[in-house]
Amino acid sequence: MLLLGIDVGTSSIKVSVVDAQTQDCLASAQYPDEESDIISPKAGWAEQSPEMWWDHVKAAIQKANATGSYNPKDIGAIGIAYQMHGLVVVDKQQQTLRNSIIWCDSRAVEIGNKAFKSIGEEKSLSHLLNSPGNFTASKLAWVKANEPELYYNIDKIMLPGDFVAMKLTGNITTSISALSEGVFWDFQDDQLSSDVLNYYKFDKALIPVINPVFSEHGTVQQEVATELGLTAGIPVTYKSGDQPNNALSLNVLKPGEVAATAGTSGVIYGVSDKLIYDPQSRVNTFAHVNYGEEKRLGVLLCINGTGSLNRWIKNIAGTGMSYAEMNDMAGKISIGSNGLRVLPFGNGAERMLNNEIVGTHFHNIDLNLHSKAHIFRATQEGIAFAFRYGLDIMRESGMNPSIIRAGKANLFLSNTFTEAFVNATHVPVELYQNDGSVGAALGAGIGVKAYKSEEEAFTNSKKLQVIEPKAIEQYEPAYQEWKMLLEKQLKQN
Repeated sequence: MLLLGIDVGTSSIKVSVVDAQTQDCLASAQYPDEESDIISPKAGWAEQSPEMWWDHVKAAIQKANATGSYNPKDIGAIGIAYQMHGLVVVDKQQQTLRNSIIWCDSRAVEIGNKAFKSIGEEKSLSHLLNSPGNFTASKLAWVKANEPELYYNIDKIMLPGDFVAMKLTGNITTSISALSEGVFWDFQDDQLSSDVLNYYKFDKALIPVINPVFSEHGTVQQEVATELGLTAGIPVTYKSGDQPNNALSLNVLKPGEVAATAGTSGVIYGVSDKLIYDPQSRVNTFAHVNYGEEKRLGVLLCINGTGSLNRWIKNIAGTGMSYAEMNDMAGKISIGSNGLRVLPFGNGAERMLNNEIVGTHFHNIDLNLHSKAHIFRATQEGIAFAFRYGLDIMRESGMNPSIIRAGKANLFLSNTFTEAFVNATHVPVELYQNDGSVGAALGAGIGVKAYKSEEEAFTNSKKLQVIEPKAIEQYEPAYQEWKMLLEKQLKQN
């Protein structure tokens, strides 16, 4: 049996086809080649068209089919990973009513803050494990308050992966994991949060049918199958947010195991068996993909401005250069970037900074000393220092990783960044050849019961290398100076 994995990213859609038996990836395709735009009608807003995602999903599948590496008719299950926390709304005809308000949109921060106080901070944290903050429920409340006519035409609300599954199957479902990342789930009562629904005055009928992550979420419609060269009736057997999916793809499933990623955003994601929360909701706890009778929670630190900042730097200072060339130049500059410091927070409200919009800042620029190469290195060091700052918050909640697993992709392709990350955090990193769309495909295999357990799906996963911290003493002074600059900036906000 072949498995199709779809990864609905902010920048692009990637699909992979995997042989269930060997776990080998037979083909992958990405669409578009250039990064998709984020629509920003106002400062702090971030939207994308769900219909654009669907067009890009179809184009990516057709591109993969065109490789001739497999027979599309042999695909027996589909899995979907997706950018977390986005809001998609459709009417009774399953037509989208507006652009999706995506993960890095900041418009609902104050709405969520008011809900946090009204529901009660202790009750919110102990039951939701989070403040309603800027998550999906608060985004829906923004729509209700600001677009009331549109709101009353909503039949169902979804996260991005639910929408893609709907387009494939005509069926709308969700999961406890998805609802928890939208802050709709009460972990103490193990049901939809009556506090959130009652406070925001949401009709429970807006919530789709709740299925397990690893289960059938519908089957591919004939019309879609014909267009994409697939077999009608293929089940969608897995849907997960991108960060739980990244953890799954790194076989991070047990308490104490930790994954990291540094793509458009930067994330550290640790698994726990306890209902833990940060009193300030700077890091967030959601249901992991294997949440069930055994309570498996994912504790997530998110930094909005990681790969997004690196891309911005490339557009501004690295025109005509590849990321590999930028990484090579950064590697030629000494640790600490000759005093240049970068605060990498220019992509909306940062949860780990109490939802402050801090912005990106460059400090100590010397026009006679600092070159493009210094900017490239200081940017990557600044991102690594942001990870350290966030990991120290996670440590306050008892998350103390002895090792972190990551895919050799995005910023972890840079030796400079990886070295800065391990030395700033004081934690070794294991690098794997992992991919979100491959993880989604293997998730589909778990859902269709091609494997006896979640772990069996990753028996062929091979570690590429381990990077140990070897220059902590050289990085620590630079980090402490960076932290002082951040704290000074936070006081000015």
